[in-house]
Amino acid sequence: MMVKLTLNPDTKICCYQDYPTQKASIFRASIKYQYLNALPINPSLKKFRVSCSIKQRETENAEERRRILKGIKVDDELEQKGLLEAEIGEKKVGFDWNWPPWKNLPQRYKLIGTTSLAFIICNMDKVNLSIAIIPMSHEFGWNSSVAGLVQSSFFWGYALSQLPGGWLAKVFGGRKVLEVGVLAWSLATVLVPILAGFMPGLILSRILVGIGEGVSPSAATDLIARTIPIEERSRAVSFVFGGLSVGSVLGLLLAPPLIQSYGWESVFNIFGFLGVTWFLGFQFVKEDQHPINGELLSWPKFDSWSNSWNSSLEELGDSLTDVPWKAFFKSKAVWAMIYVHFCGSWGHYTCLSWLPTYFSDKLNLNLTEAAWVSVLPPLASVLVTTAASQFADNLISKGVETTVVRKICQTIAFLSPATCMILSSLDLGLSPWEVVLILTSGLALSSFALSGLYCTHQDISPEYASILLGITNTIGAVPGIVGVALTGYLLDSTHSWGMSLFAPSIFFYLTGTIVWLAFASSKPQTFSKID
Repeated sequence: MMVKLTLNPDTKICCYQDYPTQKASIFRASIKYQYLNALPINPSLKKFRVSCSIKQRETENAEERRRILKGIKVDDELEQKGLLEAEIGEKKVGFDWNWPPWKNLPQRYKLIGTTSLAFIICNMDKVNLSIAIIPMSHEFGWNSSVAGLVQSSFFWGYALSQLPGGWLAKVFGGRKVLEVGVLAWSLATVLVPILAGFMPGLILSRILVGIGEGVSPSAATDLIARTIPIEERSRAVSFVFGGLSVGSVLGLLLAPPLIQSYGWESVFNIFGFLGVTWFLGFQFVKEDQHPINGELLSWPKFDSWSNSWNSSLEELGDSLTDVPWKAFFKSKAVWAMIYVHFCGSWGHYTCLSWLPTYFSDKLNLNLTEAAWVSVLPPLASVLVTTAASQFADNLISKGVETTVVRKICQTIAFLSPATCMILSSLDLGLSPWEVVLILTSGLALSSFALSGLYCTHQDISPEYASILLGITNTIGAVPGIVGVALTGYLLDSTHSWGMSLFAPSIFFYLTGTIVWLAFASSKPQTFSKID
């Protein structure tokens, strides 16, 4: 007996005909129809026939029944699984918000973001004493000289740590130095309320704050030089160092209400705790070491944990002598950076220290109100910093020579505040608030320096960028010690804000511009060791 099996995929009907065992020429076929829902539907599948003996048919029928039953079961399970996955998929579409938002950011952006956050905390711990010094002076009976001594002690540590910070960043890497710096200044900040009644201890704690913050610019410069390509460098430097302006704003805004509500001790405890928290969170941020512009910079190979103490000291000594110090000071571009950094710091530190008093005299405001007005320049600097970095990077991306871009930005950074200070010094009949607006605009535009001077260290030598910034920042810290005191002396002598505060700054801004245009360069330099 023979069987003919016909499958119609369009109707899902399977029909088979039974043939008797008689000769094939004299039999009648009986037709039976069967719906097979478990069989796959494929419109391209044509009708087909299968012929076999009755014994083979019975065997295959048994196997077919088992296959169909199994297929129905599997089909049911797959259908249920498909519905479940569809529901899960709908949930993912509705609730997968890619949290946290920085999850898919390139690693170098995460590194720059956390470094900028460190600089925000840095200036919060720098300006907190300028507000807390008032209730502290009343509580401990300090006169103005003692209060000035306490505030200036920060700059002692800040100036002393610049060169060592640059060298340590070169040896150990900017990341490690930044971590230690933040932890050091945060713990020293927490110690201030404990040591406030013991003057030597208080001064020592502020020196430690200055040391910790002093190594941070060089450490950040090393990180940027090794991880950020040149076409993104202006934005990276502006974003990181722009954190200083944000920190000044937050510190000046948060300190007064904290002191009024919880006492002056709370400012140091809370701000110090923020730094310790940052240190712990920074351990989870990885460092990007990809090649930049096709060149992979050499990373510090020194690891003190894997060497003995004697070999560690030997390697430290060798690394110090390997720095081409003489070559640095034979470069006109380096000397230009040194002088321009000094000029910019003179205007910055003197205004940071004396603007609250100046606004108080000009606007007849009390000290709290004057502090609020003093927030305007750093607040405006945050906006200018963003625009300046975009401006500089766009010019470089369009093919403008890097040196030209740096000169343009630094010229804007110096001539703008100089012009505004001249207008404020002259008797033009301006109202007090017009003077505030003019000075705020000029000081905000000085933030163009972050796309000028502060990028040049990395431009001329990414390898020694941290040490070069340490050199220029050491000289740049001198106005914090000398300039602030000299401004007070000139004010007592001349009783003129124009002569004491503005005239010296104008002089340094103008001469700094001339030196920068004449000698500055962003061309990469190979500093060879000179015996």
